[in-house]
Amino acid sequence: MIDRLRAWRPDWFGPPAARLQAIHVCTTAGEPMESVDAIEAIAGSGLRGDRYATNRGHWHAVESCPVTLITASELQRASQRRGGPIAPGEHRRNLVVSGWYRMPRQSGFLRIGDAVLKIGRPRPPCGYLNQLTGDNLARALGLDSGICLDVVRSGTLRAGARVTWHSRAPA
Repeated sequence: MIDRLRAWRPDWFGPPAARLQAIHVCTTAGEPMESVDAIEAIAGSGLRGDRYATNRGHWHAVESCPVTLITASELQRASQRRGGPIAPGEHRRNLVVSGWYRMPRQSGFLRIGDAVLKIGRPRPPCGYLNQLTGDNLARALGLDSGICLDVVRSGTLRAGARVTWHSRAPA
């Protein structure tokens, strides 16, 4: 009964726990994304060595985003719209989470391992993504393009780690 209620009104419970499926970073705007098994999330900065933590990314100052996250389900839907698979990291998002149909759109916090990240706004893709991929991947992602996160408690993120949503910053 709880599972049916959770599916009908996820805002009452928050999304179920998920897993960090993949981590992608790159050192400079436009460089290929690199998959890593673990990385340090640094409060007030981002992911150690990533382009957004070192201010070498491609974005407008008003739209800066320290960490980006997308769900595996969102990538699957985008692949269907694109008419072919999206290669690991080609989507340019840092974190891929499995176990959620869609990223929580309500405010809150994510605990991934010992790190805590605050959910920000949706992260629509920009035309720069199309320049890098050579096709209209931004359109394929559309509304399924992930969200922005701010690191509020430092910690290590590891592929396979449990991801939980919290309405308030967890202790």
